[in-house]
Amino acid sequence: MSATAPYAGPSPIRRPVAAAALLAALVSLVFGLLLAGAGPASAHAALTGSDPQDGAVVDTAPKEVTLSFSEAIAVGDDSIRVLDPSGKRADTEAEPRDLSEGGTVRYGVALHSGLPDGTYTVAWQAISADSHPISGAFTFSIGAPSETTVALSSQEAGGGPVGVVYDIARYAAYGGFVLLVGGSAFVLVCWRGGASALPMQRLVVRGWLTLTAATLVMLLLRNPYTGSGKFADAFDLAGLQSVLDTKPGAALVSRLLLLGAAALFIAVLFGTYARREDEQERKDLTFGLAVGGGVVAAGIAATWAMSEHASTGIQASIAMPVDVAHLLAVAAWLGGLASLLVALYRTPDIGSASVRRFSAVAFGSVVVLAATGIYQSWRQVGSWSALTGTRYGQLLILKVALIAVLLAVAWFSRRWTGRLTDTAVASSGVEVASSRADEEDAATEPENAAPAAPDEASDDVAPERAAQLARQRAVLTATKKKRIRDADPERSGLRRSVLAEAAVAVVLLAVTTMLTSTEPGRTEEEAAGGATAATAPAADGPVNLSMPFDTGGRNGKGTVRIDLDPGRTGSNDLHVWIDGSDGEPMDVPELKLALTLESKDIGPLPVVPDRLAEGHWTASGVQIPMAGDWKVDVTVRTSDIDQVTIDKNAKIG
Repeated sequence: MSATAPYAGPSPIRRPVAAAALLAALVSLVFGLLLAGAGPASAHAALTGSDPQDGAVVDTAPKEVTLSFSEAIAVGDDSIRVLDPSGKRADTEAEPRDLSEGGTVRYGVALHSGLPDGTYTVAWQAISADSHPISGAFTFSIGAPSETTVALSSQEAGGGPVGVVYDIARYAAYGGFVLLVGGSAFVLVCWRGGASALPMQRLVVRGWLTLTAATLVMLLLRNPYTGSGKFADAFDLAGLQSVLDTKPGAALVSRLLLLGAAALFIAVLFGTYARREDEQERKDLTFGLAVGGGVVAAGIAATWAMSEHASTGIQASIAMPVDVAHLLAVAAWLGGLASLLVALYRTPDIGSASVRRFSAVAFGSVVVLAATGIYQSWRQVGSWSALTGTRYGQLLILKVALIAVLLAVAWFSRRWTGRLTDTAVASSGVEVASSRADEEDAATEPENAAPAAPDEASDDVAPERAAQLARQRAVLTATKKKRIRDADPERSGLRRSVLAEAAVAVVLLAVTTMLTSTEPGRTEEEAAGGATAATAPAADGPVNLSMPFDTGGRNGKGTVRIDLDPGRTGSNDLHVWIDGSDGEPMDVPELKLALTLESKDIGPLPVVPDRLAEGHWTASGVQIPMAGDWKVDVTVRTSDIDQVTIDKNAKIG
């Protein structure tokens, strides 16, 4: 008999442990790789321009410094600082003025009057509209460049140990939300009997605890994350108050309040609802829990939508509800998948009808994900070049590929679901397994366990002993039922395919979380376009020009040859040679040059070279404030009345 019994695999106790260990190892590996290979969160707003420009040399001190950004930002008193060569504040230390108009986001700070010549450093730090900190620095010079003692921190905003812990909390918050919402929906919609199953209760409660703890950590670390980067500032009451006045801070507090309502929902779901036996009362309570839980879940999802990508950029009023629907669909699918995995491995009671209901829920979630995902992709990417040429677009391609893999694995799960039955003895092999389970149960019955007393003699058994026997019988019955179900090849195949789905889902959730901390492709391209417009392509190496001239007088014809070395922004050496019509060096009474960058209204910047030898003039320290297509004007005077100005454009970087 035992020879014909099918092998049911490892112990039913070991299999869930092995599956849980596998998932835990996978989660650790994925998040370890992500955190080890990732620096601070990518900026979501980008600096698109400034006045003065980075590296510019201006003749007179400007009255203010202005910065332009690709999208809305939040600024504070010290968001823009201008430091002189000695490191002292050159600005008035007032809060930056909002100079935005139309679609242009611009802020400025006033400078002190009478600033001396030298190199000035502009350091800025702000909060992007989608809650992520951004920072940077650049220099400009008044009169001529000089040495500077300003030493800026190499750590970007949102980096360091605080940034790592904050990022871990963000990942944990998404995971907790998926388990909380997806697990609750799975119990209410797919498997109502799961309300009394301890593994399902633990799954949902752990999701709530994870999301609550992660939200508290993010709220406390918000001030150092966007500011000093020091853990000690997490308990700075003034800093915490300033966080509460911001949109991200309000979103985190709102999430905590909604989690309080979610705790009440969990108590009713796994308490009153699980004990309700009347079918009509159970239906009424199901409706109430579905409506109330749906409102709470949508509210929690909205705390992300109101503080991240969806709240800024084009069509924000449409993007926010779309983002809420997207998050709820993700939770219903992936959280339900985790719940199904726990149910298949840790409980013996889930039936084929519940599995099929989840299959329908998963299909609906995929439809919602596809519709909302297409809209979000268009909104955040906007072009094929941004899809393939930006980090956001590449992560989006990876996400789509993972979804395709997940759907392929889900197809196999759906096939196993179609073949699933609830009959424990659907085949002779299962019957044998049942018989074998009975034999094993009998063998494991405690030697001192007395047989069950007849009902009429039940009073003769001590209450403690009766309770102990009842617990033993319950454990043995549950073990037998699970062994019988484990012997079902369809159920075993479904468990394996669902485990594979869950493994892919872990990676998918990690990539999705990475997308929330990556600059959208549309914004990155717009910022790059602004930088391209501000900085024309530069020549590689020294600039050489040759320009014929004719002043109209006697011996007024010749050629001007110019060398500008190294031909880049900053200080350059200028050499000018003048050859007569016979090709010999030619002396002239006067020679002047001027440089103009017409695209940026810079110049003309005058250059007066010194005569070095016959037909040869030179000037050192010629400043090129920024790269671009410069117009070089040369004025040549060959007599008291004969003079001409010629010009030629050159790409100087």
